[in-house]
Amino acid sequence: MKTIKENIKELKINHAFYKAIYGIEKEGLRVLNTSTLSLTEHSTQFGNRSFHPYIQTDFSESQLELITPPLNSISETNRWLSAIHDVVLRTISKDEFIWPMSMPVVLPEESIIPIANLDSEKDVAYRKHLADKYGKNKQMLSGVHYNFELDKEMIKQLYLNQTEYVDLVHFQSSLYLKLARNFLRYRWVLTYLLSAAPVADSSFFKNKKCEIDPPKKYIRSIRSSHFGYANSEDVSISFETVEKYVENLETAVNEGMLSEEKEFYSGVRLRGTKKAREMLQEGISYVELRIFDLNPFDAFGISEQDMQFIHLFCMLMIWKDESATMEEVEKGKEMSEIVALENPFEATQYHKEGMDLINQMFEMIQETNGSLTQTNCIQHAKEQFEKPETTIAARMVEGIENNGTYLSFGMQLAEKYKKESLEKPYMVRGFSNMELSTQLLIFDAIQKGLIVEILDETEQFLKLSYKDHVEYVKNANMTSKDQYIAPLIMENKTVTKKILAAKGFNVPAGEEYHNKKEAEENYWLYKTKGIVIKPKSTNYGIGISIFKEGADLDDYQSALDFAFKEDSTILVEEFIEGTEYRFFVLDGQVAAILLRTPANVIGDGEHTIKELVAEKNKNPLRGTNHRAPLEAIQLDEIEQLMLKEQGYTIDSIPKKDIQVYLRENSNMSTGGDSTDVTDIIDDSYKKAAIEMTEAVGARVCGVDLIIPDYTHISTKEAPGYTVIEANFNPAMHMHAYVSKGQGRPLTMGILKMLFPEII
Repeated sequence: MKTIKENIKELKINHAFYKAIYGIEKEGLRVLNTSTLSLTEHSTQFGNRSFHPYIQTDFSESQLELITPPLNSISETNRWLSAIHDVVLRTISKDEFIWPMSMPVVLPEESIIPIANLDSEKDVAYRKHLADKYGKNKQMLSGVHYNFELDKEMIKQLYLNQTEYVDLVHFQSSLYLKLARNFLRYRWVLTYLLSAAPVADSSFFKNKKCEIDPPKKYIRSIRSSHFGYANSEDVSISFETVEKYVENLETAVNEGMLSEEKEFYSGVRLRGTKKAREMLQEGISYVELRIFDLNPFDAFGISEQDMQFIHLFCMLMIWKDESATMEEVEKGKEMSEIVALENPFEATQYHKEGMDLINQMFEMIQETNGSLTQTNCIQHAKEQFEKPETTIAARMVEGIENNGTYLSFGMQLAEKYKKESLEKPYMVRGFSNMELSTQLLIFDAIQKGLIVEILDETEQFLKLSYKDHVEYVKNANMTSKDQYIAPLIMENKTVTKKILAAKGFNVPAGEEYHNKKEAEENYWLYKTKGIVIKPKSTNYGIGISIFKEGADLDDYQSALDFAFKEDSTILVEEFIEGTEYRFFVLDGQVAAILLRTPANVIGDGEHTIKELVAEKNKNPLRGTNHRAPLEAIQLDEIEQLMLKEQGYTIDSIPKKDIQVYLRENSNMSTGGDSTDVTDIIDDSYKKAAIEMTEAVGARVCGVDLIIPDYTHISTKEAPGYTVIEANFNPAMHMHAYVSKGQGRPLTMGILKMLFPEII
């Protein structure tokens, strides 16, 4: 019979061998800074748990369960896990944290621990059964479940290159059964390397169902030992064949040893069907590996390196020629128990077998042309076998001893991880390379339980879904709710002006030019007038120059060059005196109004303009490439031209309290400041902005109005504004995080427009 190893070598599918699909389910208690359990209800901001794909509760209302979607790389899995953590940490109460340890904080009387308040009475009854059978304290243990699926195409190729199995389903199941048996036989290796529960608060052992004497010294893992959470000894499920697995599981349920199939708490569960019996026809689709403690040294409970090693360990279990018997599986269970009870600073008594397995992993990587990253991962594990003090459990003991107590050490980490999450609340870790408004939309979608799929990361293209309802979103606010023609209209400033003028809205006078020579010939029209020069199609305020009192020929020509860099056609419009405001119109309402002050600095009589700009750019809300709510101020040609008009250079030292402008246009993307003025602008201007948005066929629009006096009521006969632009894809993050005033998050409004049934 051909072995899997021989089959892989024969097919030369080394790369495919390491392809897989991963999913993480990570539990964690909500706690207070007093190292006690938070007894509040699961936040309603997370939407309904009956359908939420990412944020659930496990046994208790206080016990979060964070779930990544199935993903085809470890790095993707890690970034989703980080994003979900950001959503949770920023949503729960300010005084709440996610406990980073598997062993719980100080537990109250068991009667006080709240069972998860779920919609389904059956699910609640199941949890009550668990509480009665095992005691609530054991239910408060938290860990990581690692879902692992082999590449389907690799399985198919291996199947076609063998003769023992006559159908693909049985061949696939045989692979997963081999993986499961070998995993259970050698699981002690993972217990040694990844255990992270050397001690627990004494309250954990005061279990009404079974009062337990705690270990008298540090061990590797309380959770992974007999002190932890496991089925009774009479539950014995065979992994020899799918048939025996199904039969044993059903017998255990029928005879009352298990209330349901999901009460089977093996280190491995065979997955892919709702009921075990369905596996007889459909086969095993993936395995759920359930033995992992939370790694407290990683903010998300499991590091990329942890995930990488588990993957390689699983592949070795398939690569090995031998397949463990059920007697050997039982031996593996005993070995894991022994290792869990060992002193974290001492070499395991199974050191030789561990090193043999590590060497086999090196050989597997070498024979399959594995990567340097994989080799380094195994090398790290080898070092931990040689130096047990470098294992997670041993490092935890050092941290506990240095901090004084287990609880103080855990609380220190919990507070650190929450602080890191809150440092840049306008970003979502894992997706920080995406446009900022898109990150905010992803945050809200995850929070409310919409399924999020990144279709094109570079183009900011998302697929959002709830049940059979699917919506596509580009750049966070371009949706199917807008007419197709709307962004095309708004992209073309000439067309926008003509449409709005035809509807009776007040627009600035101006001319369109297709080349620089044509614009230069008409300089005489503008040299004594206030003008704005800008590209015909523009966004983010790029290529715009403003001259309030006319421009000399050199400056005029330079401004033409700036504009023609951005478009083959430009506009020269009259300058309108007044203050510019951005109206964000969303689904028939003005959701926010922003006063944008052009990039500027305030003199102190001591520092140069260059130094003042550098100091202002230190604001944590400022960044570059639209990755922060406020853009860093630049000192490029256009800023220096603006300074020249005022009699300054970048080395000038402005007098104290003198405001020096570096831009005429007030866009946030060119370094401007932002002030929310939504509540003080007269409603007549809001009404006009809404009507303009309707005129261009949009549901989402950024309308820029120049208003000399916002307290003056605007009418059609005497408009108190001039409309400068109507913008498709208006930035939303600048309304959420402002320099002054109330921040107004807008992305939830987009989701409400798209999914009114759940938002």
